[in-house]
Amino acid sequence: MKDQPKDFWNERYNATEYVYGTSPNHFLKEQLGLSKPGNILLPAEGEGRNAVYAVKQGWNVTAFDSSGNAKKKALKLAGNENVKINYQVSDVLKFTTEERFDVLALIYAHFPKNIRQQAHQHLLQFLKPNGKVFFEAFAKEQLKNSSGGPKTKEMLFSVEEIQEEFSGLKFEFLEQRSILLDEGEFHKGEAEVIRFVATKNEQKQLQSNVK
Repeated sequence: MKDQPKDFWNERYNATEYVYGTSPNHFLKEQLGLSKPGNILLPAEGEGRNAVYAVKQGWNVTAFDSSGNAKKKALKLAGNENVKINYQVSDVLKFTTEERFDVLALIYAHFPKNIRQQAHQHLLQFLKPNGKVFFEAFAKEQLKNSSGGPKTKEMLFSVEEIQEEFSGLKFEFLEQRSILLDEGEFHKGEAEVIRFVATKNEQKQLQSNVK
């Protein structure tokens, strides 16, 4: 979740404990289990739980976050698990790499509303043709719950917003559902989320960028 400034996240990730746990996100774990390992990009990766899991499953991982404290904890977790991860500190719109990815995994990556669509399209350029996007984030109806997420409606997602912001993708499925979160101190309890798996259609993606 990235709706707050860097100082907020550096303070949160300064805690000794892993505030979102050390186990991977359940949805991401499920999707990785259905996929052939390749190159995966993990924006807003936080403390490294998903990156470390992906490496252990044979994926070549590139991760980034705006928080330096997040990187420190991620590298510590990787060391504890005897794996290495490529982890950068970067704001989303400044992130760049020569690498191209088979999977872009956006797991609770709530970027500010005023840059969100731009951020999504920026990240999609690093996805290979026919690469996949795995997405899970809080829906607007999450406001009624106390299980985590931004506290302003504009920071949350609707299905219609996702269809607009990820134009150029072919959705395998796109759904809103209630789940029970158990991901550390700040993701715990009943939650309203949106999930999707989609494939990048290079021709449509190029067309969507032509105004």
